[in-house]
Amino acid sequence: MKKLKKEYAEKEGRELAAVCARVALDTKAEEVVVLDVRGLASFTDYFVIMSGRSTRHVQGLAEAIEGELSTKRISSKHSEGLREGMWVLLDFGDVVVHIFYHENRAFYDLEGLWHDAPKIDVDSLLAENAQP
Repeated sequence: MKKLKKEYAEKEGRELAAVCARVALDTKAEEVVVLDVRGLASFTDYFVIMSGRSTRHVQGLAEAIEGELSTKRISSKHSEGLREGMWVLLDFGDVVVHIFYHENRAFYDLEGLWHDAPKIDVDSLLAENAQP
């Protein structure tokens, strides 16, 4: 097992969610939402949900997020849908990233399914986790 860099060894899910959201916004993701599912889901603490304009954009978003986290020696425990690019799921343990082709997002309506989960303001999340 790879050893995490010291500054990321204690990184909490909220901080990882911030990194995922920042990379998503830098890569032009649309409608980025972070849900706090602690206490509602036993398998993760945060969902980061976003949309891409095309299947290639969805794939590019997933690759950018995985690439950024791999530089910090954090790799996804599981991923699905990368080949098709309609709905990509990246499981980082404390954070699960959902990247939808924009037409599929409304159909699956994860925000509605997890309506009890508090939405975290992305701008505030990024501000509190800004690099010094």
